[in-house]
Amino acid sequence: MDFMKTMFLNPPSYEDFDGGAGSRYQATREVWSFWYPTWLAYPAGMIPGARLLDAPPHDYNLAKTVEEAKNYDFVVIHTSTPSLRVDARTAEAIKAANPNCIIAFVGGHPTARPEEVLAMSPTIDIAGRKEFDYSMAEVAQGLSWDKIDGISYRRNGVVNHNPERAQLTNEDLDKLPFVTEVYEKNLDYLRYNSPYCQYPYVSLYTGRGCPARCTFCLWPQVTQGHRYRVRSPENVLEEVSAMKQKFPKMKELFFDDDTFTADPARARKIAQLLKPLGITWSTNSRANVDFETLKILKEGGLRLFVVGYETGNAQILKNIKKGVSLERARRFTRDCRELGILIHGTFILGLPGETKETIEESMRFAREMDCETIQVSLASPYPGTELFEYVTKNGYLAVDPLLDESGYQKCSIKYPGLSNDEIYGAVERFYRSFYFRPRYIFKSVRKMVTSAEECKRLLKEGMQFLSTMRARRHQMRASNEQQATA
Repeated sequence: MDFMKTMFLNPPSYEDFDGGAGSRYQATREVWSFWYPTWLAYPAGMIPGARLLDAPPHDYNLAKTVEEAKNYDFVVIHTSTPSLRVDARTAEAIKAANPNCIIAFVGGHPTARPEEVLAMSPTIDIAGRKEFDYSMAEVAQGLSWDKIDGISYRRNGVVNHNPERAQLTNEDLDKLPFVTEVYEKNLDYLRYNSPYCQYPYVSLYTGRGCPARCTFCLWPQVTQGHRYRVRSPENVLEEVSAMKQKFPKMKELFFDDDTFTADPARARKIAQLLKPLGITWSTNSRANVDFETLKILKEGGLRLFVVGYETGNAQILKNIKKGVSLERARRFTRDCRELGILIHGTFILGLPGETKETIEESMRFAREMDCETIQVSLASPYPGTELFEYVTKNGYLAVDPLLDESGYQKCSIKYPGLSNDEIYGAVERFYRSFYFRPRYIFKSVRKMVTSAEECKRLLKEGMQFLSTMRARRHQMRASNEQQATA
């Protein structure tokens, strides 16, 4: 069967823009980090001769990207709400260099608002909705577009929306190509870094979807669904077993499932299968895993959890349908500490019910949890989520778009008695209240003394963090001055 010459592209958007973290927030990073373009790697592995180009970590600017992309018949671009305008300009540049090239946009925004994406530029031919693996493969095969489920497209000036494509089942996921084979062929794994993973790291998915109902989270609500569909533990083992050979310097594997621990029995089975390999791994988890499961995961090589605490206020947790109480999170955190499992805790400012007082509560709660590291983000109301519907219905949307042209995330939500600028400014205060504590500084110095590599990493990330905070303050002052003169 003949396929079109196909490129899957994670485009150059903003400088230091982390396009892989788009489930809750998406903006210029505080420290050097790049997520693997895993969603693009799956269909790239399904199409013979396909090229996966991850422009940002491989230092491809627009000109260099276009120079390579113009040689392809079909280019699939992963976009996002904040980068959509910039990505449309990339599509226009590719089409100008090769007018016969078919261009598809995929991701959360093309799923939630396919007509808006197609209207963004006449150079965008197709919007791939939800799970786009097979729909993009069918376009590359040359199937008639009206026969391909899961796409919207423009033909003769008319936008057509085909029926939704059925979700992939557990059995379907086991049949997908191993993304690590695509990484090995197309990517330099030494260009990827996560601030909470050991460098170098490699990430992959063992399942899709998340049963949690968090109102702010993009992927389950828009693209992947709330049913956790999973690869078999044996299938995961087969892929992981070959990774040391593919990535000889790899120090850590990250399972990037929204909630790897959503199926505790399966998580335990995977850990038991991985144990003989001696691989260090980390993953995402909710703060509600039982002690025995934690113990088995730790024995199987688990080093760290990424845990979405989100807030230290009980009512906000209810407002966002988190489904995990503060007390349950405390018990989980104590259990992890007892077992030696590290935690990267994530918090979000600006969620429904936020006040000046609840922000302080969250800061206190973060200090109480005393995680290894934290991340503080601004609530981002992505189209298609309950959070977006809530803030637009109640008139709480303060800024559009989510990002300005420099790539820095703006706070796009305001509440009665709490402005978007106040929420924005609280991010740096939150970081400082956590990281500038004597307890945390002492712990960091102790790590630096015992490990030259850790010393180098912490100093580098500390300088990057302080530089980003200065840039945020400068951006906020410039925005305020612009508003004052408007």
